[in-house]
Amino acid sequence: MSNPEQPAYPQQQPVHPQYGMQQYGGQPGSPYPYAYAPEPRTNVLAIVSLVSAFFVSIVAIITGHIALSQIKRTGENGRGLALAGLIIGYVSVALGAALIIVWLVLFLSIMGHSMSVSGTSA
Repeated sequence: MSNPEQPAYPQQQPVHPQYGMQQYGGQPGSPYPYAYAPEPRTNVLAIVSLVSAFFVSIVAIITGHIALSQIKRTGENGRGLALAGLIIGYVSVALGAALIIVWLVLFLSIMGHSMSVSGTSA
């Protein structure tokens, strides 16, 4: 049996970028090389957490925890912003609580001192 003659196709030469030029991943010779993937967005709640940390600490803590959860799930940017909002929020709440305790102790000591002074002079 004889093989029928195979059609002769011209062999394609590999296309390489010229010296000094960079090829970005498209098909060789393609007029549209692949583009870079866009950077992930910044999570909006992370921004809200950082901004609100300077005004309303409770909001910063709540939105910071929600933002960290969303960032873990979606891969968005903004983890540092959410952490900063959480840290500033917790520190603000702790300082506020300490300030209230100091004022309460001072108030009670002043009231106790005035009661003891007024009770002994009467």
